Amino acid sequence: MPSTCPSPYPPPSSLHHPWVRISLPKIPLFFSNYINNQQGKLALCAKLPTSSRNSLRSTPSKILSLDDKTTSLCPKEVSGLINQSLVQQKNALPIKEEHNLDKSYSRLQVQDLVARIRALPNTQRIEIIKIVERDGGFSIISDFNDLLMALVIADEPELALKLYSKLTSYGLVPDCWTYSVMIRCHCKRKEPSEANRVLDHMVKNGFQPNVATFTVLINTFCRRGRVQKAFEVLEVMGGIGCEPTVQTYNCLLKGLCYVGRVEEAYKLLMNIEESSKKPDIYTYTAVMDGFCKVGRSNEALELLDETLEMGLTPNVVTYNTLFNGYFKEGMPLKGVELLNQMKERNCMPDYISYSTLLHGLLKWGEIRAALQIYKEMVEAGFDVDERMMNTLLRGLCRRSRTEEDLLKDAYEVFDKMKNEVSVIYPCTYGLVVEAFCTGKELDKALANLKEMVGVGHAPRTITFNTVIRALAAEGKLDEALSVVVLVYEESKIPSRVSFNILIDEFNRQGRTSCACNVYGAALKRGMHSLNPSQKIKVSSAGMRVLI
Repeated sequence: MPSTCPSPYPPPSSLHHPWVRISLPKIPLFFSNYINNQQGKLALCAKLPTSSRNSLRSTPSKILSLDDKTTSLCPKEVSGLINQSLVQQKNALPIKEEHNLDKSYSRLQVQDLVARIRALPNTQRIEIIKIVERDGGFSIISDFNDLLMALVIADEPELALKLYSKLTSYGLVPDCWTYSVMIRCHCKRKEPSEANRVLDHMVKNGFQPNVATFTVLINTFCRRGRVQKAFEVLEVMGGIGCEPTVQTYNCLLKGLCYVGRVEEAYKLLMNIEESSKKPDIYTYTAVMDGFCKVGRSNEALELLDETLEMGLTPNVVTYNTLFNGYFKEGMPLKGVELLNQMKERNCMPDYISYSTLLHGLLKWGEIRAALQIYKEMVEAGFDVDERMMNTLLRGLCRRSRTEEDLLKDAYEVFDKMKNEVSVIYPCTYGLVVEAFCTGKELDKALANLKEMVGVGHAPRTITFNTVIRALAAEGKLDEALSVVVLVYEESKIPSRVSFNILIDEFNRQGRTSCACNVYGAALKRGMHSLNPSQKIKVSSAGMRVLI
């Protein structure tokens, strides 16, 4: 008869599903804390029960203290320090322990050990193995398994492998749980082939992994794009009579969609619907994501409608999948409609919802809709990505050239970025300066142009000319000349357009001497023909200037 595997601990976080509910072994692990001994060296101390499970059950029920535990992996003098350390430690687990230890207690033991391992600096975690060896190893396999699993959960698969390699030196024989933990360990290291070899060894030696262990391995193969190997693992499950769960199928659906085999994923979904299994919202979301990735968002929307008819509640991940699909297919306005439906169904958008939708609207030039989503996002308390803020501001500035009602929004976004000390890109800064000129905010345009130069940006020539033209049109020639001086200070040569604007305005005001000076400065810069179409007139001073 094959041995039955104790239910392992919850799978690694990469499984993305809250459905894996795993019961834990009942043998307690009494590791205390990592403390510094009198010599300042790191010490791992633990108390292990010498009695078996049966003997524990036969003992009269009472509350045990650490002193009631009969053996220790640490010397007696260190055990005293453990007790003192645990009493003083605010975050330590209570020391009260009942004889009939249940699954929740065992889970707390391992979670506590994981927390203690994570609290150690990375450079000191290697000391765990040394301390275990120094203090004589383990007396029972369950305590070994507890530490092994704790190392895996604490993202220390290398240490877990090193501990496993010393198993025989402790005089222990691996059980089903040991192998299950090692499968998870190899999956953590993104080595599904090694994990599969452990699985084969388990099955050949009469052990029966549970569905959670199989699901972890299938998920790892799928995440690596090795869907065929994942289906081979599924066949092994059937061979030993282990029934896949909906969560197992969810991993396969995600794997099929990941490699573009969407039609196969859809057929698998249909098979699941016809079976005794009940697809959950994750099942449909996986296939919807596959449709969206290949440009079939309309079919994904049909699946969303199907989930509603079945009484399932779409979550924010489901809607985000559709937002991403609409974005890729150039239909961001459909995403806005979906956002409204989402809120009507009491599913609140998250940061990814707004960001995906805003990004799509900006990419496809839907500036007004993007502005509305931006305002909703800010009102909801989300920070907008710096890159998208710059993109939005540039879009508002460009659109304001023909739709002046957007100028106010552009100014507000610009002020918000400055107040929040966001990085404003040079091209964005230039467009903001031009927007101030469009809105006749010339003082702000000039001030921000100088500020732009002051922070090290190099404005484009068209930006300088826009400011010069706007100032000249308002008769502010002195300020316009200051812009020309600013151009010189930036080691640039003003364009012919800049000189022509100034000369024309000086002539219009009758300030011919100033026009001559500008003309002379242009000639010194090598501009012998500022405007070939212009005529020459002789001033009252007998000087020739361009008009």
